[in-house]
Amino acid sequence: MGQSVEQRIKKLREEINHHNYLYYAESRPQISDREFDRLLAELIELEKQYPELITPDSPSQRVGGDVQSELKPVRHAVPMMSIDNTYSEEEVRAFDERVRKGLGMEKSSGGLFETDGVAYVIEPKIDGTSISLRYEKGKLVLAATRGRGNVGDDVTVNARTIRSIPLSLRNDHVKPPEILEVRGEVYMDNEDFQRVNKELVAEGEEAYANARNLTSGTLRRLDPKIVAKRRLRFLSHGLGQVEPMPTEGYWELTQLMRKWGLPLPKEVWRVESIDEVIKCIHEFEKTRPKLPYMTDGVVIKVDSFQQRDRLGATSKAPRWVIAYKYETEQQPTVLKDVRWQVGKGGKLTPVGDLEPVFISGVTVTHVTLHNIDQIQRLGAHYGDTVVVERAGEVIPYVVEVQKEKRPKGTKPVAAPNKCPECGTKVEREALPEETGGYRCVNTECDAFYERKKVKRANLPEKCPVCEKKVEILDAGIDIYCPNPACPAQVKERLRWFCGRTQMDIEGIGDVLVDQLVERGLVKTFADLYKLKPDDISTINSEVEQEGKTVTRTVGEKVASKVIANIENSRTKGLDRLLAGLGIPHVGNRVAYVLARHFGSLDAIIHATDEQLSTVNEIGPVIAQSVHDFFHNPAGVAAIKQLQSVGVSPVMEKEPEPKGGLPLAGKTIVVTGTLEKLEREEIEDLIMKLGGKASGSVSKKTSFVVAGESAGSKLDKAKELGVEVINEAEFLKRIGRT
Repeated sequence: MGQSVEQRIKKLREEINHHNYLYYAESRPQISDREFDRLLAELIELEKQYPELITPDSPSQRVGGDVQSELKPVRHAVPMMSIDNTYSEEEVRAFDERVRKGLGMEKSSGGLFETDGVAYVIEPKIDGTSISLRYEKGKLVLAATRGRGNVGDDVTVNARTIRSIPLSLRNDHVKPPEILEVRGEVYMDNEDFQRVNKELVAEGEEAYANARNLTSGTLRRLDPKIVAKRRLRFLSHGLGQVEPMPTEGYWELTQLMRKWGLPLPKEVWRVESIDEVIKCIHEFEKTRPKLPYMTDGVVIKVDSFQQRDRLGATSKAPRWVIAYKYETEQQPTVLKDVRWQVGKGGKLTPVGDLEPVFISGVTVTHVTLHNIDQIQRLGAHYGDTVVVERAGEVIPYVVEVQKEKRPKGTKPVAAPNKCPECGTKVEREALPEETGGYRCVNTECDAFYERKKVKRANLPEKCPVCEKKVEILDAGIDIYCPNPACPAQVKERLRWFCGRTQMDIEGIGDVLVDQLVERGLVKTFADLYKLKPDDISTINSEVEQEGKTVTRTVGEKVASKVIANIENSRTKGLDRLLAGLGIPHVGNRVAYVLARHFGSLDAIIHATDEQLSTVNEIGPVIAQSVHDFFHNPAGVAAIKQLQSVGVSPVMEKEPEPKGGLPLAGKTIVVTGTLEKLEREEIEDLIMKLGGKASGSVSKKTSFVVAGESAGSKLDKAKELGVEVINEAEFLKRIGRT
């Protein structure tokens, strides 16, 4: 007898939740990502047909459809207190002595405690964003950020998108408590951090300096779909309110938490002496560089809840826990100056010039300062001693200003009034009419100088974190040069336009772009197509050679090649041109989707923002950005000028293969040297057949296409158990053998 629809839906939910549990809580997946996605797709389709059977804790309901207007404050049932830090083994031993003394354990005449009655649990200190998850009768009812410890932001809608956070706790072994508050860390693994940063840069936005900042910003986004796309993760590391408490110690409770489906790090130990604690600290120092996420130390906790209660807490931190932090890759240096770089869209980004400092094997001379709010949050002055951090491949950034070392008479770093390149008066980012902004100016508040955007009707009088007065703002965080003819903007737009994944005009590099703009030969994209070899051949540039500055001339041969490359770019497709125009939020994938759907520039120009937003993968934000570009004076002029020089490519709508696009929904990594296809050709092919060409291997990778001399990406695929195929097999799968 066959299953009813209701039974099938129940079975699918159980299977999906079970495989989520195996993947995130036990790190032993039993099915491939493709099989998991198939189960989820079947559930979503059945729930569409029978919406009356949808339940709030269904795996299909993780991503809500509505964008939130604001994040509401919520008070924690048990405060999320901070933890005291230490960097030395001596202080860890001193902590152990304080614990034993606080518990009334006496020392012998030899200086050692006679009774060894304290056990410790040691966990990784994950570099992410703290969060509290509240479960009532096994159901997730609230997720909140730490905030000021007593009050945080309600991020339940966003937390539901994180697959490692169970919406319902398992109860097949031991029933969870009626109320269970789990504290933990939301983080982004290293590969996803690199992926999201690349996507942001491709869309014309600024990359984040580290995964912690990106995670924190993502968790507080108002659109849960963006949060879901960025693949945040969660690991448990503590408790809030628990009623009734099912165990006498934390270690035993962590074993139950795993059974309930809550993910914890693999690297958790229970030890019964301080010597074993020190041993674990040394062992983990060797392990942590291999972890897929960033950590900066370990947290050492008394195991017994009864002993914790006896030890109590200070006004700031519990006495039963301490964090040992490894020496980070930080160095102090002097902030000599701040330059404001002008991007292709006119945004001014501050870059700090430093006294050279050696960090992590690299000499650092420049550092990102992100924006004026970050500068004000740091309280930076010219000439300040600043602490610079660099970890792995992330961009160096300032973590603090050592104000006690500030020279007399220094001036604070202020926002410029004029564009440093063209002298035009700068403007703040405009906010929509219905939107207002505010920020807390209390220097002791975690939200100090953090701008928030809400509906004007919801603007608060007090900071929801510290309850002090806030400053009401009529503009956004970014500063812009509004002059589209600004030489700096022109240069950056041209560099982007000529890039390899845009119009691919080889030979036009940074130096040549500077010279062409400064000589007045190129002011627009269209001007490139008017150049003659003589315009380029006489251009000189200075280069360093064997310690000397040498002047070089481009010459006729190189100039002719550059002109030929410019002419060849006319044959690039409509998607390449769209990607090269520098439209905010339009990278290569979005450009291809638009080009394939509309087929010509004219069709896109005449599309309304509603028509644009109905295209698959194009949301309202991207649609509005595209519509605005093709209807503002600068965008209209750029298109008319390109069309006047014969650059107006089209894209014929290719008929979809029978059975649909063979690579739809797949993420594919190409590595090594292939026999038949160039890297660019195969990546274009992947995109045209519905797939995504990724630059890094992760558990979400569908398969890897490996050629000769495949390196670390192939090793990573084997390590993760990702399928690896050769070029011939790839061509066979797409029906092009």
